[in-house]
Parts: sequence; C-alpha cells; structure tokens
Amino acid sequence: MQKPKNKWLIVAAAIGIHISIGSVYAWSVLARPIMARLGCTLQEVTWIFSIAILFLGLSAGSLGSFVERLGPKKSGLIATAFFTAGLLGSAFALERGSLLLLYLFYGVIGGIGLGIGYIAPVSTLVKYFPKNRGLAAGLAIMGFGFAGLIAAPVLQLLIAGVGLTETFLIMGSVYFLLMLSSSLYLAPPPAACAEAAPQHFASLLKDNSFTPAQAVSTWQFVILWWLFFTNITCGIALLAVASPMAQELVGLSPLAAASMVGIVGLLNGLGRIVWSAVSDRIGRPFTYIAFFALQIAAFLLLARTKDPLLFQGLIYLIITCYGGGFACMPAYLSDLFGGGYLSAIHGRILTAWGLAGIAGPLLLSLLYERSKSYAVTLSFFAAALTLSLLLALLLKQKGEPQKPAA
Repeated sequence: MQKPKNKWLIVAAAIGIHISIGSVYAWSVLARPIMARLGCTLQEVTWIFSIAILFLGLSAGSLGSFVERLGPKKSGLIATAFFTAGLLGSAFALERGSLLLLYLFYGVIGGIGLGIGYIAPVSTLVKYFPKNRGLAAGLAIMGFGFAGLIAAPVLQLLIAGVGLTETFLIMGSVYFLLMLSSSLYLAPPPAACAEAAPQHFASLLKDNSFTPAQAVSTWQFVILWWLFFTNITCGIALLAVASPMAQELVGLSPLAAASMVGIVGLLNGLGRIVWSAVSDRIGRPFTYIAFFALQIAAFLLLARTKDPLLFQGLIYLIITCYGGGFACMPAYLSDLFGGGYLSAIHGRILTAWGLAGIAGPLLLSLLYERSKSYAVTLSFFAAALTLSLLLALLLKQKGEPQKPAA
C-alpha cells in the first residue's frame, strides 16, 4: 500500500509549479533587452506576452477536462514539458533573430504550459483542504502572484551577467527541475480527507458535482465569467500603466514609481492569500461584492487625487483585489458546482483571463489616446466595475444553481 502524501508537501509542490510559470509576470524585464537584440518595437515585443496570456486562457479552457482525466501528476509533467520547451525554444529564437519564433515558443508553446500548469494543482489542493477551499486555492495561486517579484531581479542580474540568450537557457533548466520535482509529488488526496470532513468533502465527489457542460450552461457561470473578466481587465490595465500614470498624475519620480511597482508585485501575491482566507470566513459572494465596491471607490478617487500617498494606497488596494479575484475563483466554482470536475470548470473560466490580457491594455490605450486623460479612462473602468457589482449582488441573492436531472 502506497504511503499517503503529506498535504503540506502537496502545497509546496503546487507552489513550486505556480512560482515557475508565474515568472511570466516578470516579462517587462525581458522586453527591452529583446527589443535591443531584435531591433523591433515595444508593441511587437508586447505581443509575445499577450499571446502567452491568450494561450494560457485557451489551453486552460479547452484542456481542463483532459487535465481532470489525467490527474495532477501527469498534467504537471505535460505543463513542465511545454513551459520549459517554450523557454528553451525562446533562446533558439533569439539566436536566430526571429520574432516569429518567439511568438511561437514563448507565446504559443509556453502559453499552453502556463494554462495546464495553472489548473493542474488547484483542484487537488481544494480536495486536500475541503473545509478551507478558499485558502487552499489561494496557497497555490499565491505562488503565481509572488513569482514576478522573485524572478524580476534575478532576471536583471542574469541578463547583465551572462546575456539574454543564456538567461533563457538558465530559466528553462531551473524551472524544468523545479516543476519536474513538484509534479512528481502531486497526487489525489487519500480517503482520510473525506473521513476527516465528510460533509465538506461530499460536494467534491463527481456524483454530486456539475459536469463542465452542465456548469457552463447555467446563468451563474456566465455571470462568474463576466465578473472574472472585468476584475482582470481593470486590474491588468492598471498594471500596464501604473508607473507612467503615477508620474503624470501625482508627480512621483521615476525611482519612486519603480518602487511602487515593486510593492505592487508583493501585494499581488499577498492579496491572493489574504482574500482567499477572508473568503472562507465571509463567503465567496460577499468577497466578490467587496472587490467591486472597493475598486469602484478606488478608481474614482484615483482619477481625482493629487496626493502621492493616497494615490499609491489606492493602487495597492486595487491590486490586492486583482490578485484576490484569481485566488477566490476556484473555491467559488467549487461552492456552486462542486469539486468533482473543478479542473475542467476552472479551465473554462480562465478563458476570461486570456481575453482580458488583451482587452485591458488595448482598452486603456484606446481610451487614453482619444481622451488624453487618465481621469476619463479610470472613470470608464469604474463604470464597468459598477455593472459587475450589480451582477455580483444578483449572484449572491439568487446564486444556487439547480443541477439538471441525469
């Protein structure tokens, strides 16, 4: 009989995968060196990142059921192969001086690894902690949020010390070892988890859960998808311009603005673990209502304040809600649809991330170019968040979906 896995080492394995793939958040460190190497524009290089996020969403949405069937270990190994092949292939692309190959390797192939790696450990962790689903998902997704904070300075040192191509080779090798060892330890929970929390565990069984097709056909899923899309679109748009906006609106120096961006990375990770723990206490519906209510006020105040400290505090508040939205979503899906097919259903909802990764920066640039005003742009996002607040209230009031008869 196989020895049961230590659930805290399962947590560590999940974080190991997420802290590897989450290095995509350090993309801005790579952008200018790639521009200098290939002689291309910032817009052309930014598409590499956008394609990676798009394929994260597409692969998570289309391969969620596949991940559910394979289980966490095999899925983690596939994610390892795709993600590290994307990094090593990017080194080859740079040697060839090919932007198209970077789109393929970092964007498409690496993006598929991102999507599979993102969903593979989450449903496993939720099943190990049936009484604290929000915290369980938050523990893994916290790693994704913190990854950029850790990777960015390391990448800067590597690029300066050994060069850009060699940096991609080192990244691919290190993340291969970390993801491989993490994936090999992942395993479904033993029966003891069910015995320790029978009432909480019951809804995680497949017989008591919605299938992906049943879940997607409900209006509750549609609203959750929109809430997720709006939260990410507004947050990722803010991330894209936080530094220049701080310099223009409240007169922060470039150094102070860069320091603010560093703290943003820290709070992106902390927000995931704090909000997910809060959601276990107050419930996911109230948590999402809080996200939107707080952000509406924050976006409106950002458009009007001239105080640097208040401005930075509002940015930090929004980013915690942005990170918290990622961390609380798997538990919200489990609450509504059960956990038996969580990887597949979570994958479907992540298509919102793929589209928001393009929509957020694109909307912001279009609105700013036409209005020449961050105030107009921020007010637009506040209006979008207001609609989502109303939908979150509706979901709280009438949110229990009825499972169709078999």
